[in-house]
Amino acid sequence: MNYSIFFKLEYLLVILSIVIVYLLFYVFSKDSQYNKNIHSVASVVEELNREIFYLKKELEKVKAQLAQQQQPRMNDEEIYQEIERSVYDLVRPISHGLKQVQDRMQAIDSQIDSRVSSLENGVKQISIPSSVYGNDDEKIISFY
Repeated sequence: MNYSIFFKLEYLLVILSIVIVYLLFYVFSKDSQYNKNIHSVASVVEELNREIFYLKKELEKVKAQLAQQQQPRMNDEEIYQEIERSVYDLVRPISHGLKQVQDRMQAIDSQIDSRVSSLENGVKQISIPSSVYGNDDEKIISFY
């Protein structure tokens, strides 16, 4: 019986050693597979970082081009001066027109004054006969 126990023990040891070898093989194969996956992920991450770097450089170039194309912004004083110039340019024709109207009004006013003066002189030259007033007095008295 001793021999059968020894024999069983040998089988048990052989089976355990096979299981251990299989487990070691499984662990090493999984480890190599994980290493491959990690390397592929690392290469993808590296490629993404490279793309991000190139995109950032391209973005900086585009910003620089846009900054060169845009005119510098005007400050408040420059905006005020530009508005003042625009308003002056718009008001100048109106002011010129008003000045012409004012000159015409003055000319018309002087013509009216001269005509009124001539009419007053004409009226002063016409004398009302005193007999008209006298006749009226006599008529009033006769009616009374």
